[in-house]
Amino acid sequence: MLFGIAWDASSNWAFATSILPILLIGMWVTIQATVLGFFIALVVGLVWAALKAAPLKIISWPAAVVTEFLRDTPLLIQLFFLYYVLPEFGITLPAFMTGALALGLQYSAYTSEVYRAGIEAVAKGQHEAARALNLSGGRTFTHIILPQAVPRIIPAMGNYLVSIMKDVPLLSVVTVLEMLNVARIIGDRTFNYIIPLSMVGGLYLIMTLVASTGVRFVDRALPKRGIPLK
Repeated sequence: MLFGIAWDASSNWAFATSILPILLIGMWVTIQATVLGFFIALVVGLVWAALKAAPLKIISWPAAVVTEFLRDTPLLIQLFFLYYVLPEFGITLPAFMTGALALGLQYSAYTSEVYRAGIEAVAKGQHEAARALNLSGGRTFTHIILPQAVPRIIPAMGNYLVSIMKDVPLLSVVTVLEMLNVARIIGDRTFNYIIPLSMVGGLYLIMTLVASTGVRFVDRALPKRGIPLK
């Protein structure tokens, strides 16, 4: 019996070693989707924040409605809409791009609120000083307000980075071969699910720990008074 247990352990290690390269390919897809989705969320979220802060209701109100819609509807529904409905209107995107876009748009609604909180945390005296120096509104935002807001929002943005990473497995429903989908396919073909799924869980833990450590490093490295612009 002891020899049987030892043989099972060795065969399991051999199986895990054999599927690791395939899972790492899926891991790379997961990382790419996370980075692209997070980049979209950062850029589009900043656009939403700027539009919602506009003094004209005709600009701020539609932006607020769109972000509320994105935030209050499930990511899976948005993903299905982009992948299955947009082609009906002649807009067809690859599965990977569709998934990254869905992640980015969903989380842009959240990052816009983070931007808003960071911008509002900047002292009003900074706005008044910029007006006294006769700076334009755009230059005030990009050179005075935003550099001071960014260090304040790094921890919250880091949380959303990790959340996006953990939502990437949803992209498997539109045939994206990310890590969990690869593990599922391996399980279907070998009838052994526990090893590939356990390995995926471990790889996700490593990725989230690395991402969290990176966010803490950036948070400590950035000056709290603002990013100096040359």
